Amino acid sequence: MQHAYRQPSYYEGGACGYSDASYIAQESALRATFKRLLYNLAKRSLTGGQLLEIGCGYGYLLDEARLFFDRRVGTEFSPQGAEIARTTGADVFVGGVEQIPPEAKFDCVVATQVIEHVYQPLPFVTQIAERTTPGGHIVLATPNIGGVLSKFMGRRWPSFKAPEHVVYFDFQTLSALMRRAGLDDVRRFPYPHAFPLGLLAAKFGLALPPLLAPFKIWMPATTFAVYGRVPNNGRSENLSGGACFAPEPKLRQRIGVMRGSRARAGRCRDFNGRRRATPTVATSGHGSHVADLWS
Repeated sequence: MQHAYRQPSYYEGGACGYSDASYIAQESALRATFKRLLYNLAKRSLTGGQLLEIGCGYGYLLDEARLFFDRRVGTEFSPQGAEIARTTGADVFVGGVEQIPPEAKFDCVVATQVIEHVYQPLPFVTQIAERTTPGGHIVLATPNIGGVLSKFMGRRWPSFKAPEHVVYFDFQTLSALMRRAGLDDVRRFPYPHAFPLGLLAAKFGLALPPLLAPFKIWMPATTFAVYGRVPNNGRSENLSGGACFAPEPKLRQRIGVMRGSRARAGRCRDFNGRRRATPTVATSGHGSHVADLWS
């Protein structure tokens, strides 16, 4: 998939990626979403200092963050996307979080619409935590598999996107993952999301007059966010592989692996990196097949 992410067509209406509406066509809605995110960060005194955004796209969030952070840094797999994002004045590295110098530490790390693309979410969150200052915060936002829209639409849910999206979360399971990665004070973070009307119409297979397409609409229950704090000692027992690594037994029994949906992708991995033939769905309800992903 990294090859697909690096293609110029990924953000510009290619077969893989932003196929229903280009990233540029969604700019107004994305900027509105990110402004709300930054406002909510400021309300919780999580702004100031250094910001790292994982998967920054064209840098819309980094640009809106000028007044909120002293330094802005991003990562982006697309060389074209990284080049555009650099025009915001941010430092942008081509690749993933591993491209960030190990000695670099950030007060706030944000990854929106990223973790659902990650084959091994636990090492991913651990890597982010290692690049966060003690006492700093990590914010993750992802499509809500436990939301009303996903339950209503079932297999037709637009976030079932093969082969890009390989793991899905609800609040309970994403929170558990973040705690397992060593974060504490894990809480829900408000994340209202705006979408262009044209994109929503395309997702539902509807025709829309071009003049109406740019109008944005706020959609509840499509995406959710969770934030947590990196402990002041820098590494907790969870991060160092201690006894706290295993989740509580009840949660272990609630991790569902979904089969038979249009989300079916090629070869995917679970939280431990084991290969699976289907995407992983981490939900607080019972899936049609249940697997212990932490064994």
